[in-house]
Amino acid sequence: MTSVRETISPRLAAAGERRLKWRFLAAMMVLMPGIVHAADASNGEALAKRWCAACHIVSADQTRGGDDVPPFATIAKKPGFSADKIAQFLMDPHPKMPDMQLTRTEARDLGAYIASLTE
Repeated sequence: MTSVRETISPRLAAAGERRLKWRFLAAMMVLMPGIVHAADASNGEALAKRWCAACHIVSADQTRGGDDVPPFATIAKKPGFSADKIAQFLMDPHPKMPDMQLTRTEARDLGAYIASLTE
């Protein structure tokens, strides 16, 4: 015959594990917000207009960009394009582009904005 203590202990242990998992998740949300939160395409649009519009056509209402520089909508429609890939690309300085020193969150936001141009 099992005692009351033997019956309750596994339940308490499981409840304690669940609390620990939730605390860990909450801490991750606070300490690493870019990983937990989705990218913000509207912030990406603002960044694009500020940093990228001198060379790229970044929105439908923009009429001019640099020569031999693809519009963002064209980039978004390339085979194999993904918001994550473009965000990774933006994290590394490239000879043809200025080093804007974007944060990971800003790069993800720009990627999300460019991806939104396919819709």
